[in-house]
Amino acid sequence: MNNSIILQNVSPERLTELIKDGVKSLLEDFKKESNNQTAKEDLMTREQVLELLQINPTTLWHWQNSKKIIVYKFANKNYYKRSEILESLQPLKK
Repeated sequence: MNNSIILQNVSPERLTELIKDGVKSLLEDFKKESNNQTAKEDLMTREQVLELLQINPTTLWHWQNSKKIIVYKFANKNYYKRSEILESLQPLKK
């Protein structure tokens, strides 16, 4: 009941403005969420990968050489994409 009374007292221009503000707010929330998804593409250092996978450096080296894990080099350091590391994991077949 109250909503219909409130809407009856709102001009069409004001209603249009309220709708635009609502849509703008939703788009800003979506943009923030999208940026959070992009952050998951962050590059990880060698130490972060070792900690994430709980493996030793030799295992990581072997996986890099056998192309199981893709490594990116910059300024003489190795980096790994988090999404590619997680995609490289394979479920066990029973």
